[in-house]
Amino acid sequence: MKRTSQVRGRRIARWAAGVLLCMGAAAAAQVHAPAAPRPRLAAPQPPHAAPDGLPAGSRLASTAEPGNDYPRVDSLRRAYFRLAAPGASRVQVEICGRKYDMQRDARGVWTAVSEPLAVGFHYYFLLVDGVQVADPATATFFGCCRQASGIEIPEGPEGDYYRPRQGVAHGQVRSVTYYAESTREWRRAMVYTPAEYETGTRRYPVLYLQHGMGEDETGWSRQGQLPHIMDNLVARGEAVPMVVVMESGDVKAPFRGGSNEAGRSDYGATFYKVLLNDLIPMVDRTFRTLSDRDHRAMAGLSWGGHQTFDVVFTHLDLFSYAGAFSGAIFGLDVNQTYGGIFSRPAEVNSRLHYLFLGCGSEEDMGTGRLVADLRRAGVRVDSYVSVGTHHEWLTWRRCLRAFVPHLFKR
Repeated sequence: MKRTSQVRGRRIARWAAGVLLCMGAAAAAQVHAPAAPRPRLAAPQPPHAAPDGLPAGSRLASTAEPGNDYPRVDSLRRAYFRLAAPGASRVQVEICGRKYDMQRDARGVWTAVSEPLAVGFHYYFLLVDGVQVADPATATFFGCCRQASGIEIPEGPEGDYYRPRQGVAHGQVRSVTYYAESTREWRRAMVYTPAEYETGTRRYPVLYLQHGMGEDETGWSRQGQLPHIMDNLVARGEAVPMVVVMESGDVKAPFRGGSNEAGRSDYGATFYKVLLNDLIPMVDRTFRTLSDRDHRAMAGLSWGGHQTFDVVFTHLDLFSYAGAFSGAIFGLDVNQTYGGIFSRPAEVNSRLHYLFLGCGSEEDMGTGRLVADLRRAGVRVDSYVSVGTHHEWLTWRRCLRAFVPHLFKR
């Protein structure tokens, strides 16, 4: 048992150190970003200007705020940035673990172009005379334990599953404020309802979906593109209509427990009692839900996957589906963790309708080892690997797409 704790502690420490390194470097573009693009293209050449003065062959980034011409992305997956800061002496842009010096023109307008970036969503920051700020020309997203700028490097048609499509009925995401008696505070949940919810009386199953370390309840609906993923899956008949609830896992601040088991147990632990005592009852009161365990699922990414295991495998009376996407589930002892539940595979397999573990091929969260351990123990588990991706939002979008079609079809 002591050796298991030591191994788990080392893995937690490596995971936390890696995430904190991303944030300390102003976010190797994100808490969950690849350290290097995939695949690499040639180094960027100085861009030529089109007649309108904008970089030739580039287009406005999807995250740009209305009325702005930047940031931009070109066909080589290079990103272009601009900031008017005539009083600054040095401006940089930091994205995907690299700082780029921006060039100043005679008017005090600073510009820069990146090397080719990996497709997918990236956090980034501007550094103005050493002060980290968000880019005023783009939307901000809560990530890296703070408000950050974000840019999407678009995929080709393979990314259509997370894009809005004409002819597809769209659900709604609403912000729900409620009071949690467990923590004596007002909290917010983001709740997705399917397109048909507004026009009928039907009741729906519920998926509770958690973000990862350094993010909040808005992560899945914004960075994760959950509404479009759900709309498209339902429209194609691949998923049953369901309610999806996204709440803060109380892990906005970085994990600082190191290899300490108490730190691991306490990190985000306030969310457990909120979920069980406040959030689930509120959702079942407020929305037309099917409130039995057969119609309730939970999943999460990174630390949200860890939280999912902690909740589901100690409350199989409340949940019957579980998923972890790049789950921070380190050193799980199948003979002892969660009361030794995994050493009783017949019980797990009879009570849990579906268990899913997914990850990116370029990350090492121990997901493959966990899948192997569970299967050796006799536990039924489905696995998925996102080819070519790291600990990042593109991995989790793909995991969600693979996971959701298996829910609530018994």
